[in-house]
Amino acid sequence: MNKAIFATPRALDLAREVLKIEAAAVLALTQRINGNFLQALNIILACEGRVIVSGMGKSGHIARKIAATLSSTGTPAYFVHPAEASHGDLGMITAKDVFIALSYSGESQELLTIVPVIKRQGARLISLTGNPRSSLAEASDAHLDAAVGKEACPLGLAPTASTTAALALGDALAVALLDAKGFGEEDFARSHPGGSLGRRLLTHVRDIMHSGKGIPTVHQNATLAEAVLEISRKGLGMTAIVGDAQQVLGIYTDGDLRRTMEKHIDFTTTTISSVMSRNPRSILPDALAAEAVQVMEQHNISQLLVVDSNNKLVGALNMHDLLRAKVI
Repeated sequence: MNKAIFATPRALDLAREVLKIEAAAVLALTQRINGNFLQALNIILACEGRVIVSGMGKSGHIARKIAATLSSTGTPAYFVHPAEASHGDLGMITAKDVFIALSYSGESQELLTIVPVIKRQGARLISLTGNPRSSLAEASDAHLDAAVGKEACPLGLAPTASTTAALALGDALAVALLDAKGFGEEDFARSHPGGSLGRRLLTHVRDIMHSGKGIPTVHQNATLAEAVLEISRKGLGMTAIVGDAQQVLGIYTDGDLRRTMEKHIDFTTTTISSVMSRNPRSILPDALAAEAVQVMEQHNISQLLVVDSNNKLVGALNMHDLLRAKVI
């Protein structure tokens, strides 16, 4: 029978020590953001092909993440396994590409085997190692020093602080490239259309608004009873009030209805124009849906009319439409 094992308070101390060691390793990298880093940046910025990132073992896992981060921030990149590269995948690499090799020792045999071929093909080589005098670093066009004082593993064996440092340095490279290329929120959204940021930045009011016969609308001469019926039919909790040319004159909401009922007004003889809210908040159809959210939250309203540049009614939406579109 296996003996049960339980964590002790010592585990908490060890966990805190791991975080301190790894945080110190990342902080130490700030002293090495120098001319070598700029050289690596310029090589990638001048790249006419793709950035290929590679590494063995734990470095390979970090290389995959760096490639993914580069791709999502405007620098097309992909991961190539160094062992697979020497068995045919080197055919993916061209003279226009940049190859980023990760190896903490700088002596990974799988990488060193393919370096001569990469150089012979004319691709530029950037290395990220913990040893500036390693074979890989010396063969590179630019070298990034990711050395750490010690690993967080108490045995000093498992790559821990070193992989964290390499990952952080890769992020620093990606963000610096992002800024140099002027990569903005809309660019990021285009590469993340399924995410919440993509929805906020790519969804416009026209994409989710009710239009045509779906817009709750009554003429300014309509009775209050007719307006209430329109609110009920369209289900948006309001109706727009328009003039002869469909220009927006006002809005009448569920909230207005409750306030009107307290006054005991005759719904069949009272015109909607006498009780409507004038100069209602509105938005253009080409505005981002996120802007509609901001207007609603700022003015504490749940419905919004959509108008064109001439204040002509073209659509309507409420908070539920924005929720269904997952903009909020």
